Amino acid sequence: MKNTSEIKAMIVALSKLDTKAMYLNDFFHTWKESDDEIAAVFQVAEILRAMRENNISTKVFDSGLGISVFRDNSTRTRFSFASACNLLGLEVQDLDEKVSQIAHGETVRETANMVSFMADVIGIRDDMYIGKGHTYMKTVADSVAEGYRDGVLEQRPTLVNLQCDIDHPTQSMADMLHVINYFGGVENLRGKKIAMTWAYSPSYGKPLSVPQGIIGLFSRFGMEVVLAHPEGYEIMEDVEKIAADNAKASDGSFRKVNTMEEAFRDADIVYPKSWAPFAVMEERTRLVEAGRFDDLKDLEKKCLENNARFKDWTCTEELMKTTKDGKALYMHCLPADISGLSCKEGEVEQSVFDRYLVPLYKEASYKPYIIAAMIFLAKFSNPSGKLDQLLDRAVPRIL
Repeated sequence: MKNTSEIKAMIVALSKLDTKAMYLNDFFHTWKESDDEIAAVFQVAEILRAMRENNISTKVFDSGLGISVFRDNSTRTRFSFASACNLLGLEVQDLDEKVSQIAHGETVRETANMVSFMADVIGIRDDMYIGKGHTYMKTVADSVAEGYRDGVLEQRPTLVNLQCDIDHPTQSMADMLHVINYFGGVENLRGKKIAMTWAYSPSYGKPLSVPQGIIGLFSRFGMEVVLAHPEGYEIMEDVEKIAADNAKASDGSFRKVNTMEEAFRDADIVYPKSWAPFAVMEERTRLVEAGRFDDLKDLEKKCLENNARFKDWTCTEELMKTTKDGKALYMHCLPADISGLSCKEGEVEQSVFDRYLVPLYKEASYKPYIIAAMIFLAKFSNPSGKLDQLLDRAVPRIL
């Protein structure tokens, strides 16, 4: 646990980073943020965590709402957003579209303003349909920005992407902060190999945003980023290009391979995770838009049949032995499809998953602090000054 002198030094380091563009702004995709801004999110997350460990309150709001909009099921991200808002002093209110006036034709623009009269942040998860999630988030953000400019809203709620069809920034950044701490600092990541691989799942339609988020972020740190999947399980070409450009800029590498075995060989980190092919996700969106639900069932059946061709794409003890010294860090966003436990055959053998249970929980534990850091940096033009104030006041969290 860091002491107050160490926290003070972390705040000084934060003050040297340029975060001006984050103030009153939204967080959509990691690759739209500068290196300083990414570093600042990590730094604020670590400072907030250290303060809480030292029983120092980090409440910077006396009132206000965090609006939670989940258009897909969630456990970790839902509770991480609530925890982050609470850590900063905000109450959380879920927007349940089924019981709102959205069911009666209320527009996104109208809803965004109606729920934001006393809201400071809006967190949205909308990851199911290609071309829809990010578009919806952008519409909400533009609507509240307009409401603020026109004097309808007293404050401009900032938006945090809790997972869209393109990126899952809170997940990838929590994953990276876990990796930074696991390897003892960001300076130790250069040259480390991460295998982001597809893995078999008996379920259908898992989003692309996790693998895309991982290659889009980890490629910024001089790492050897390897993407592996069976033929036909491509992700978005635009994100692959982002990863390639990031790798070139950071003196790392990004490449694609066709086997799990090649990806795992000498890897320092492995991330076996199922996703649906980009072409399938596009077709799924078209069918839903057209109301062709019988055809959607046929698509799901074909996708599951195709998945079944690749049951050997699973994280086994034998594969783990081929990693760097046989001790690669196993990662997953959770929940994983665990062979013999949550399903007959899945992404990972139970013995591998059980062996990494504590690191997996630690990986997940960074997400509330990452989200809180995103909110914090959007709300304060001088974040280091505000953190100094909290540290100097040292109000106990638990009396």
